[in-house]
Amino acid sequence: MAHLKLKANSCTDMFSPSREEVREFFVQAWRKHRQNDILTPLESQALGWMVQHPEYQPDLESDEALTRDYSVEEGRTNPFLHLSMHLAITEQVSIDQPRGIKAAYDTLSAKVDRHFAAHEIMECLGQVVWESQRSGTALNSDSYLELIQRRAGL
Repeated sequence: MAHLKLKANSCTDMFSPSREEVREFFVQAWRKHRQNDILTPLESQALGWMVQHPEYQPDLESDEALTRDYSVEEGRTNPFLHLSMHLAITEQVSIDQPRGIKAAYDTLSAKVDRHFAAHEIMECLGQVVWESQRSGTALNSDSYLELIQRRAGL
């Protein structure tokens, strides 16, 4: 049985699975779903997002997807990155971290469906990650929350 293997980062005690481990996690969860096998709670959560993205299901069934590079030039979203962002946002909302994200998500969800609300937050996450990478600094959670709250009209 394949599990998402997490490696402890000695500097920050954060968990950082490799690209291959993340991809294998989604592929295995999808395979287990299709075979009616028992899913872990995290796999069940991931499955909810996989079902809502039928455009990614062929990738989840392809051996090539485990090593494929999804470049911007292709004009195609990386399904594994997208699904990972969904899981990250789900976790952030569930623990309200950064503080205020749950209220903003609830406000967005009252205006549009929950999936679209998650995509609105994903746009904000993508922006702050890009800014962090470009500047070589840590992700600015205050800026992240501010972008989300703006989208929510708060």
